[in-house]
Amino acid sequence: MYVPFENMPKDAKIWIYQSDRPFDEQEKIWIISKLVAFCNQWNTHGAEMPSSFDLKYNQFIVLSVDESQLGASGCSIDSSVRVLREIEVKLNINLLDSGKVAYLDGENVRVAFLPEIKNHVVEGSLQSTSKMFNPSVNKIADLNDKWLIEADKSWLKKYFAN
Repeated sequence: MYVPFENMPKDAKIWIYQSDRPFDEQEKIWIISKLVAFCNQWNTHGAEMPSSFDLKYNQFIVLSVDESQLGASGCSIDSSVRVLREIEVKLNINLLDSGKVAYLDGENVRVAFLPEIKNHVVEGSLQSTSKMFNPSVNKIADLNDKWLIEADKSWLKKYFAN
């Protein structure tokens, strides 16, 4: 069952999917409609799960499930991946490829695929103090203090001189 994101508990499980480009306004409307419908029927072994989503920076989809009473099963997670794949195909975007890094370049989100990271460092858009989006956060509470971290405090530190 869909629950507004702001009403989800802070310890609710999250999965973050980053697009390789920003969503435009029409795309955001379509994504919201698609994900509300999905959350309203998302279940695990036939039991509805309190679930939600949020669009962040016009480029990230954050899916959330309140697992306090019932955890997400493998089948339910598979169904979420199917809907994300539908979004990818319809909008011609890349959400599910984990081989990319997102970071802030000023106010703009930049995405670097793994083979391109060194080029972003050399050109100066990705610096040791750049805020990168940490894909390993897994609770809503983590979005506030663990999602955006300095690049040199992440696995990217190997790209910066000591």
